[in-house]
Amino acid sequence: MTGNAGSSTQENHFRQRLRVMAEKIVIFCRYYVSPIVLLPYRTLQFFYQIKTQVPIEPKHSSSFITDSEIQSEFAHHAPGVAMMNNGSFGCCPASVISALQQWQLKMFRQPSHFFLNELKNRILESRNIIKDHINAEDVDEVSIVDNISTAAAIVLQQTAWAFAEGKFNKGDAVIMFSCTYGAVKNSIEAYFSRAGGSVIEVPFNFPLNSNEEIISEFRKALEREKGNGRRVRLAVIDHVTCVPTVVMPVKQLVKICRDEGVEQVFIDAAHAVGSVDVDMQEIGADFYASTLYKWFFCPPVVSFLYCRKSATHSDLQLHHPIVSHTYGKGLAEESFWVGTRDYSPYLVLPSVMEFVNRFEGGLKGIIKLNHDAVVEMGKMLAEAWGTNLGCPPDMCASMIMVGLPACLGISSDDDAWKLGPHLCDKFGVEVRIHYQAPKDGEVGSTTGYVRICHQIYNKVDDYYKLRDAINQLVRDGFTCALEVCICSAFIQFLGL
Repeated sequence: MTGNAGSSTQENHFRQRLRVMAEKIVIFCRYYVSPIVLLPYRTLQFFYQIKTQVPIEPKHSSSFITDSEIQSEFAHHAPGVAMMNNGSFGCCPASVISALQQWQLKMFRQPSHFFLNELKNRILESRNIIKDHINAEDVDEVSIVDNISTAAAIVLQQTAWAFAEGKFNKGDAVIMFSCTYGAVKNSIEAYFSRAGGSVIEVPFNFPLNSNEEIISEFRKALEREKGNGRRVRLAVIDHVTCVPTVVMPVKQLVKICRDEGVEQVFIDAAHAVGSVDVDMQEIGADFYASTLYKWFFCPPVVSFLYCRKSATHSDLQLHHPIVSHTYGKGLAEESFWVGTRDYSPYLVLPSVMEFVNRFEGGLKGIIKLNHDAVVEMGKMLAEAWGTNLGCPPDMCASMIMVGLPACLGISSDDDAWKLGPHLCDKFGVEVRIHYQAPKDGEVGSTTGYVRICHQIYNKVDDYYKLRDAINQLVRDGFTCALEVCICSAFIQFLGL
């Protein structure tokens, strides 16, 4: 018995020593072998990073992305639907969605490490990409935010404080165009007007024939207010308007603001990045905000707010509307952390750049492709319907307005809102419809316009489908008024 017990004890000691040795081997391999094996790679990577600290031109492959690869990237889109409304909510390729999901998994795998040790540097990497793309002077001028509504709140919130603190006087004004996006108008109402400011609304006389029409109206409005002794504290200007859509002459408008003594200029550029060239040094605005999910292939929600250094360091303090632990550390820092949430959309910018650089000419090539295609399709539709474009081709980006046949009877905003879903439900066509009230004295003018978009996934057949759908409505004698009558009769029949 004693001998067997001693033998068993020795065996257990031997196994324990083997286990300890095995654990040491595993630890050694985990922490030392991998770095040793990867040392040559890490060394090359280190010197490559040093070499590429300065901005470089996109690296283009000799074999660019093919049409079938583009369609594969967007195979998740609903089949059978002609999607020509990219301007509303954008698009995201499968490769970027995959990167998004990988970031989400990384966050869930070890949340404490991710949020406390990794997130800030990764967001800084994305901010640097944006800074280089828009030609900002300093990365500290770039803050990543959710959307334009957040950016507008940041800019307008400071004006409300300026009234409260006596820096602005009751009646000081903000100037904007009548086509300013509804959510931004609401921010002006919520912050600026409520604090005691007044609003100057410049007419936007669509359809347009030239930039001079926009510039002239804006200059007249500013000169008139200046003559009345009113002080204009802020100008809110679109870079690419939503509906009706045109590319605004922002450089000239900013210059007029400077000449007329407007203190600050905020550019709402929701549709700009990815559809037009953007250069902060040339535009010269104090604040510039753009989404990156409409035309730059990011997932919702990721946008940015650029604040020029002189504006950032003025006595008007900028803060994120969500106050968290980083309050008072600068807008970029406050925007980086607004509490626990999914920040993964902010981190896919490197993957987006990889996708964009698969195209000939990179982003500039995509911008040209979309512009040329949407102009061609807009002309085709206008000719097919016997109507007109809403502006000259050089005033549009990746979206254009095309007049609809007058016989459709679009006579209100309500008609426009209802016709869009009708086209989608009955014909599988997604577009945005706009009602344009006739000018004084006009009879028989075009009052309905369709906004068509072109993104890289669109096909000519999409626009033929829209053309044929409208022609079918015309042949069927469809009118918006008749549609309302039919709906009312059906509701009465059901007793609702």
